[in-house]
Amino acid sequence: MAGALWAIHRGGYMSASIPERKDVPSEYKWNLSSLFPSDEAWEEGLAKLQAVVPQAAQYQNNGIAGSPKGFLDALRAYEAYLQLEERTGYYAHLRVTEDEGSSKARGMFARFMGAASQGQAAWSWLNPAIQALDDAFVEACLADPAFADYAVFLKKLRRFKPHTLSEAEERLLALQMEPAQTAQEAFSVLTNVDMDFGTVETPEGPKPLTQSTFASFMRMPDRETRKTAYFQFYRQFEQHRNTIGTLYAGSVKQDKYLAQVKRYKSARHMALFPDDVPEAVYDNLVAAVNANLPALHRYYRLRKKLLSLSDLRHYDVYVPLVPEAKVRHTYEEAVDIITEALKPLGEEYTTTLRKGLLGGWVDRYENKGKRSGAFSAGSYAGDPYILLNYKDDVLRDVFTLAHEGGHSMHSWYSAASNPFMCYGYTIFEAEVASTFNEQLVFSWLYGKSNDMNEKASLLANRIDDTLATLFRQTMFAEFEHRTHALAEAGEALTVDVLRKEYRSLLEKYFGPDMVLEDLSDLEGLRIPHFYNAFYVYKYATGLSASIALSERVMHGGKEERDAYLRFLKSGGSRFPIEALKLAGVDMSTPQPVQAACDRFARDVEELARLMKVELE
Repeated sequence: MAGALWAIHRGGYMSASIPERKDVPSEYKWNLSSLFPSDEAWEEGLAKLQAVVPQAAQYQNNGIAGSPKGFLDALRAYEAYLQLEERTGYYAHLRVTEDEGSSKARGMFARFMGAASQGQAAWSWLNPAIQALDDAFVEACLADPAFADYAVFLKKLRRFKPHTLSEAEERLLALQMEPAQTAQEAFSVLTNVDMDFGTVETPEGPKPLTQSTFASFMRMPDRETRKTAYFQFYRQFEQHRNTIGTLYAGSVKQDKYLAQVKRYKSARHMALFPDDVPEAVYDNLVAAVNANLPALHRYYRLRKKLLSLSDLRHYDVYVPLVPEAKVRHTYEEAVDIITEALKPLGEEYTTTLRKGLLGGWVDRYENKGKRSGAFSAGSYAGDPYILLNYKDDVLRDVFTLAHEGGHSMHSWYSAASNPFMCYGYTIFEAEVASTFNEQLVFSWLYGKSNDMNEKASLLANRIDDTLATLFRQTMFAEFEHRTHALAEAGEALTVDVLRKEYRSLLEKYFGPDMVLEDLSDLEGLRIPHFYNAFYVYKYATGLSASIALSERVMHGGKEERDAYLRFLKSGGSRFPIEALKLAGVDMSTPQPVQAACDRFARDVEELARLMKVELE
């Protein structure tokens, strides 16, 4: 085929070069026909979307107060609009990600965004109008079976009534939201565009140092290369420390301002309110992880010994401890592994997932212009599509496929089990379904292996994943809480204050075996997540829940499996804490976090045993 050399290889393929999109065989691409059978059909969908936008004004003019039928008609029209918007938007978005260099796809997405902006503006009156409805009128409507598909949507929306301002005030806030993003946008441009980190000499020759490649440098086996890259990278942040510190302080002040205006107790209360997550859940996470920091410190002592270092430095904590096992799994073989590993979830789950992974859900391999990484994109009307850049010699990609498959099955069950207006689940729940699958795949691979190096490699990777998701994200969550609490108490968030707070957390989490550099606390100024405050904790709680549930399902029976599937089917019909209780885990208590920490401690001891290292 033109542009690439293809060869069939154990059910997969090898390419002599990265192919053009047009040269990728159709069986390796996703099949977007569940959304639209063709670009031409999408054009018809976009035209229909544009045509229905003016209908919003008709319902606004008719009004929704006092007339249950008028209210129901408006809700049905709004739902129909949103479903069509979702279909057209997902199709255009996916077409862009498969080849970001395609001007046709970019044009499609731009035209969709134009139509969606008009639609959102046209319907912007509805939510405030619902907030303003008389309580007795709403209760009477909710008692009518005709409103059943909208009950959850209405109840969740009405919760915000105490935090909803007048129409004029809400309009002013809406107009202010774009300039409110200035701190985040300036941080992104400064760190990703304006900063020049230069190149670093490596044993393989000079390589560019960027925000994206920094993580790769920190995994290089040559310590001097890691050290050079580390200092070269953070010196750039040191040169811009006052600017970046001011940008982050501005972001925190914006959170504080919005919380005050919207009558929330704090910025954290405002962030947790939409999911109805008690602030005690956040505090329980931090307290439980803090209580288990000795296990983390024990791991760093193990790392220091395995790397044969006299002192452990900040640039030593990401280099792999065990060489990755030399194994190859074609895409089809990865699907086989996942199918076997997920058998505890039952026939429907594994059959549906397998059929999707082999039958059009997945865009499997890299092509020129394709978005890097991986994601799952679930929608109500279409299949839950997955973008991958699968490589058969990278074991991590098997776990990535299982992870994204977990998201997709969550979307599949949610869409099949709920009305459109309440099928969407939260980020708090999303990471449970994905990391749950990874737990089962690990257990299956670990149990099947008789190779001590392979088992050590698998275990070391799981330890690093747990550390990154549970301990590190909790450290970030603790920093966010501290900085916002300082601002809300009237303290000035100078760059020195920010660095002092972050350094104290580095010292606490890394423990006595870590020798921190003077520049180490600058890490707190480079985390982009901090500009979207109070969501990183969800990664830690999600992993904790998935560990508890995977153990429950693997060692249980039909009752435990069905409970987990009820959680997947709940979609957005419940708040996340209640949805997870359906599955058998109560995240309002610290027990799941403690169980995750206990497993981490056992993994560290097992890795020390496999590597024949004594830990005092």
